[in-house]
Amino acid sequence: MNAAAVAAALAFGATAPVAGSQAQSVQPAAHSLHAHAHAAPASAAGDAYGYRLAAKAASSHAAPSASPDKLAATQAALRDLWIGHIFWVRDVVQGLVHKDAAAAKAAEQQAVANAQQIAAAIEPFYGKSASEGLFKLLAGHYGAVKAHAEATIAGDTVRTKQALDDLTANAGQIAVFLSGANPYLPEATLRGLLISHGGHHVQQNQQLAAHDLAGEARTWEAMKSHMYTIADALGGALAKQFPDKF
Repeated sequence: MNAAAVAAALAFGATAPVAGSQAQSVQPAAHSLHAHAHAAPASAAGDAYGYRLAAKAASSHAAPSASPDKLAATQAALRDLWIGHIFWVRDVVQGLVHKDAAAAKAAEQQAVANAQQIAAAIEPFYGKSASEGLFKLLAGHYGAVKAHAEATIAGDTVRTKQALDDLTANAGQIAVFLSGANPYLPEATLRGLLISHGGHHVQQNQQLAAHDLAGEARTWEAMKSHMYTIADALGGALAKQFPDKF
């Protein structure tokens, strides 16, 4: 699915399965990504970098008038988009690790296209300018993840710290942006979730640079679970704010 699938789900009420739980009960996130730089390995069973979304955003997702089928379809489409984000960013880092410029460039093109699709998914609700604003923020997120990967591979601790600072700041900016648009997305909760997501990228970069494929496989499972939590929360908050579209 892509951004068009979100619109299609709203327009036609197509049903789609939403696998797994909608919110993970996990440990609180740190206030800064520096806490993740030497964190313990993640696991699919216990996502060590995120926490349960606030009840308003994750537990009672839809307003009474919202269609459960449309909500499920929208959440499934959003899950697909966010999984695409971590898939293509991982491929970029792999290209950097293996010094394969062509592979890294091809993956980066897909990562940018995916960010455009994620941003486009909010356009039916908030308009073109909001979509463009979110894309700029997502581009900043990607740029910081890539900078951290490059610095990690090079062993440059100064640039690594700067990338961590940039990831932390960007998480706050995205949280302010989304919470300002939707009252069912608490800013503090979003910031924690996004810092946690950045922490997964940090750990994955370290593991790929060290060729720790077994550890990275565990991190990947935790990343997927965390993306599901974020996507489901976003879909649920949209359904609460715009029940007439569901």
